[in-house]
Amino acid sequence: MVVRIDRVFTRGGDKGETSLGDGTRLSKSDLHIEAIGMLDETNAIVGALRAHLDAGENDLSARLKDVQNLLFDMGGDLCMPEGNERAKRVGEGVLPALEKEIERLRAFQEPLTSFVLSGGSPAASWAHLARTTVRKAERSLVALSRKTAINPILVPILNRLSDYFFVVSRHLNEDGRKDILWQPGHSFFSQEG
Repeated sequence: MVVRIDRVFTRGGDKGETSLGDGTRLSKSDLHIEAIGMLDETNAIVGALRAHLDAGENDLSARLKDVQNLLFDMGGDLCMPEGNERAKRVGEGVLPALEKEIERLRAFQEPLTSFVLSGGSPAASWAHLARTTVRKAERSLVALSRKTAINPILVPILNRLSDYFFVVSRHLNEDGRKDILWQPGHSFFSQEG
């Protein structure tokens, strides 16, 4: 599919509305637009993660670019309401591919003995931000699915993507060796006296 964008601004959204792919006008505060926006926000964070990868992470960068394309496809899927014959829907084949990639990365990581705090390397921190933003996008799509029909595979894909970004964060912290582990009750704020 070839996309041509001749203008950046159209003035079509100046009154707080925007259009879906079929021309339906919605408020920019509509759950549908919020869900599409959350996928876009996630995509931007994945781009920032890619920008923070070390030079030797070419394979991961390529995988993350694939994730960015998937997120854009998911936004395109949401942009065309269910029942529209012109829509190209994201298919169920995404889940096994994601699960295979999660297991490939996880195979190098020691089992966890505690929850992991966000942090470690800058790239791992961006992966944690991607993970939490995917969770936010997932909540947004669940809310939308309560209001209108959406492609049912989109929510499970986001659920799996949050797992993916978790193992990516551990990969970027030397496969978990530089993870920062949660220590319950061990903070300055929980100390008495």
